[in-house]
Amino acid sequence: MTPGLAVDLLQRALTLVVTVGGPLLLTALVVGVVVSLIQAVTQVQEQSLTFIPKLLVVALVFLLALPWM
Repeated sequence: MTPGLAVDLLQRALTLVVTVGGPLLLTALVVGVVVSLIQAVTQVQEQSLTFIPKLLVVALVFLLALPWM
């Protein structure tokens, strides 16, 4: 294995990781920020309120994006 081939394989692997994981991570980030803003406005500081919406929305995005992954 030449160094050029190793670099090419690593670059393709990182591109694949970003392509597959990016939408899920971006969705979790957006939902987390929205839920945190709602918690700040209503002054509710319950930790489980951030986990459950993120879990549900990320699962939904995963199911919707599954044919492309």
